Amino acid sequence: MTSGGRSYLDHNATSPVRPEVAVAVARALALPGNPSSIHEEGRAARQMLQAARARLAALLGGAPERITFTSGGTEAANTVLSGALRKTGLPAPTRLMISATEHPCVTAGHRFAPDVVEVLPVDGTGLLRLDALAARLEACRDEAVLISVHAANNETGVVQPLTEIVRLARAHGQALVHSDAVQAVGKIPLDFAALGLDALTLSGHKFAAPKGTGAMMLAEGVSLETAFLRGGGQEARQRCGTENLPGIAGMGEAAEIARAALETEAARLSGLRDALEARLRVLAPDTVVFGKGAPRLPNTLSFAVPGLAASTALIALDLAGLSVSSGSACASGKVARSPVLAAMGVSPALAAGALRVSFGWNSRAADLERFVAGFERVVSSLYQRRGQAA
Repeated sequence: MTSGGRSYLDHNATSPVRPEVAVAVARALALPGNPSSIHEEGRAARQMLQAARARLAALLGGAPERITFTSGGTEAANTVLSGALRKTGLPAPTRLMISATEHPCVTAGHRFAPDVVEVLPVDGTGLLRLDALAARLEACRDEAVLISVHAANNETGVVQPLTEIVRLARAHGQALVHSDAVQAVGKIPLDFAALGLDALTLSGHKFAAPKGTGAMMLAEGVSLETAFLRGGGQEARQRCGTENLPGIAGMGEAAEIARAALETEAARLSGLRDALEARLRVLAPDTVVFGKGAPRLPNTLSFAVPGLAASTALIALDLAGLSVSSGSACASGKVARSPVLAAMGVSPALAAGALRVSFGWNSRAADLERFVAGFERVVSSLYQRRGQAA
């Protein structure tokens, strides 16, 4: 988006709400009823709630009644990984297996004891090593296992082989599979039923819905033995508390728009991503693209130029009117090495320069050109310093 002299290229952090979504939110705000009330106003609110559920289900490829609304992807993932997930005919999971590149909502959000959590390695492109998963499942043949692997990585955009992961889980016989699909929903096709997942979690604000919205989808026969939030019995007692109807209505609208434009948007965004990568290689031939060679989200480009610190680049780009992110996690004002890049074997020096450009629904060619112009000034300064030091 080119507006007010700025270009917003950080859609993986949050995607600005679409105008149509804002209208849907306003419409829901005007409804006075509680979806749990039986009077006319309550029934109208309930109808809007269920319509949004159906729209989200259509995007995900699952049954509406299997969706539970939450406050976001973190709550949804924490709920699924609380230890309460059950599947009819199978024992309760006693071991958790996760990939080394999971989001903190998984790595820090689960409720399994440390000694029963296994972190599975990824290869240099960020893909889960299926041989490692197969070996660990074989070693835990007599245990019930919950596998949690994200659909796509938030930093690199690398898309994981969920079909193969589910196949290995089914061969094990006592393994359930959850996928944190926060970064994938609305960007690439996802068919919950066809994939055979047991649980999927998502966040609305990643696909232009309001912040503070999310959901989990559970397969038939899968449920929570104990709800994460208990109370009045909303959401089929899987997540109690009055539903955030305005946010949910907005998420339903965003899901409908994303579903209708999924194929065309993927092609458009991958065109922007690939064009930017090509331009970067002209500006800085030593650019390293993370996840190169693996399937990636069409909108995401994660890269580094050796010798260029992300903190320096981010400040310069921000001053040039460009909103992008670093691939490193930031805490208390200090940039730490990204666990994702560390798991991929990226050196600390190169990881310290990781930048992420993530396009979205309002990104245009003009934004790409603005980024190229701003980044050219940054790398020119870097190469000048290199020349002086030589």
